[in-house]
Amino acid sequence: MAHLEPIDYARTHRLVPTKYGGKSVLQALPLSERVLSDLSELDAATNEGKTAEGGSNPEIGPGELLYGVPEAHIINAAFSHPGPYGGRFNSPGRGAWYAGVEIETSIAVVSFHRRRFLQDARIRGYYTFDYVDFLADFSGNFHHIDVSERDACLQPASIPQCYGTSQVLARALLYEGSNGIVYPSVRHPSGTCIACFRPALVFHPRRDQEYRITLEVETDSGSCEIIQPH
Repeated sequence: MAHLEPIDYARTHRLVPTKYGGKSVLQALPLSERVLSDLSELDAATNEGKTAEGGSNPEIGPGELLYGVPEAHIINAAFSHPGPYGGRFNSPGRGAWYAGVEIETSIAVVSFHRRRFLQDARIRGYYTFDYVDFLADFSGNFHHIDVSERDACLQPASIPQCYGTSQVLARALLYEGSNGIVYPSVRHPSGTCIACFRPALVFHPRRDQEYRITLEVETDSGSCEIIQPH
């Protein structure tokens, strides 16, 4: 079973697409206040984050989400928008804050998933994606993956099947009160990742540098990437 160890990580890195890092798209539309209000109500009724804030998500509710603190909407989104299959250490019903201890690790992770999306869609050519690097600090006791669990929990493929065992472990730890899991990166072998289970433990979130990631996808198995500060 994963074991507890204290950590003290400053400046961990989570790359968030720039389109999610700014104001609501609705605010940029040249519409009257009444129309914007109606659209905002419709958006809230179908938005997973708003659903969680309203107490309609059984896995994470308003008591755990953040309010009135810097970047609260970015943190809450990580927990209330888990994706249809979840992630390596979170279920489809509750997200987690994933971050790389090194920026290279975060770049490798987002590049892998973007590349996979393009390949699955049979899209070829050059595509550019812009990200904001959200820094956060973590301190306290977090679970670490034991060597005996790595083969089962850190399978590289196929997605989402390879998440099965790790999600079971994460759910068990979550309901035992775990703060999160620290583990070797699957996409950047020399890197370290953290999956934080608790919104309140994402300490001092702040925006740092922007990055532009350009992927060239030519075949199902081959691609190269150009990473540059933006």
